[in-house]
Amino acid sequence: MEILRVENLNKVYGEGGTKVTALDNVSFSVEKGEFVAIVGASGSGKSTLLHLIGGVDRPTSGKVYIDGKDIYKFSDDELAIFRRRQVGLIYQFYNLIPILNVEENITLPLNLDNRQVDNQLLDELINILGLSSRKTHLPNQLSGGQQQRTSIGRAMITKPAIILADEPTGNLDTKSSDEIVELLKKSNRDYKQTIIMITHNLEIAKHANRIIKIEDGRIV
Repeated sequence: MEILRVENLNKVYGEGGTKVTALDNVSFSVEKGEFVAIVGASGSGKSTLLHLIGGVDRPTSGKVYIDGKDIYKFSDDELAIFRRRQVGLIYQFYNLIPILNVEENITLPLNLDNRQVDNQLLDELINILGLSSRKTHLPNQLSGGQQQRTSIGRAMITKPAIILADEPTGNLDTKSSDEIVELLKKSNRDYKQTIIMITHNLEIAKHANRIIKIEDGRIV
């Protein structure tokens, strides 16, 4: 079953002599439960694409459907709610709240939405993420790998339609990178979670079920 469809997506910045085409007529689809890697060099448009898929930015033209919904028909407020409930975002630099501990950072999307925390799922995630002994620690008391695991838990706790990972290993050493990739694969395998991962590292991309390559804003 199709969970994501991108149709003729374009993103242009500036105009006239300063015009830059970040995405040029990009179209593809992703099936529910797929693990897809989008690879490309710096400036290729892959991060712009991820932000448009996640509703963080709006395209110049084109459409994005998540779970059958045209996300750009939503108002900004509706889109923010949809993103919080249906899109799990994992960033290269973690984006954890420094005054919240591991457990509080993971459950933040639910608390913002006034939704009940599934404590059984929370305990299961914290255990799988290897954070059982760290759940009351603040971000500055964690290693980079532990912070990224926390951000993965935050992305998964809402049971989103799709998880978008933007260079999730880009700020980590080799051992931590391997652990994060294995966690994403486990999430995909055991929870049937649909994952789209942006990376410039082809070796990491090879862990995905499918690789999409992007150059100069186009899928090649």
